[in-house]
Amino acid sequence: MLSGILLSLTLYLVTLPPAPGESGKPGDEAPPEAAKAEAKQPPKPRFDFYTMLPEQSIDVEVDPAEVAKPRATRNEVYLLQAGSFRQREDADRRRAELLLLGLEPRVEESNGDNGRWFRVFLGPFDSRSRMAKARSLTAGQDIDTLLLKREG
Repeated sequence: MLSGILLSLTLYLVTLPPAPGESGKPGDEAPPEAAKAEAKQPPKPRFDFYTMLPEQSIDVEVDPAEVAKPRATRNEVYLLQAGSFRQREDADRRRAELLLLGLEPRVEESNGDNGRWFRVFLGPFDSRSRMAKARSLTAGQDIDTLLLKREG
């Protein structure tokens, strides 16, 4: 049994491939061709776009943009629509809620193709800040508003 183990160990050692740095022959000291190729440094990458980009140009014709009118010259007023109702009583109820908030609502009646409507408006507000303040008051009471901007 001991001789079988010794014979199999010897056979195993003989069949092992040589280590990467060792050659198969004891007197051969020269590295193989694969080792020479790995020893060479890979070539450095070449970046041509640094020289190519400054030499290129794109000609685009652009019309000058129109200068926007300053906001101060526009005469805009803001309205908030706080509701639109079929019944006059519902519109008056919403008007009373808004009066309790310290706002100045008005009810306007309109007749159209879809019948008669009573709309509750706040405003006109001459500045966005006053309109925003009124809108925040109505939002605090869960009253949805619709912003309307009109030329004054």
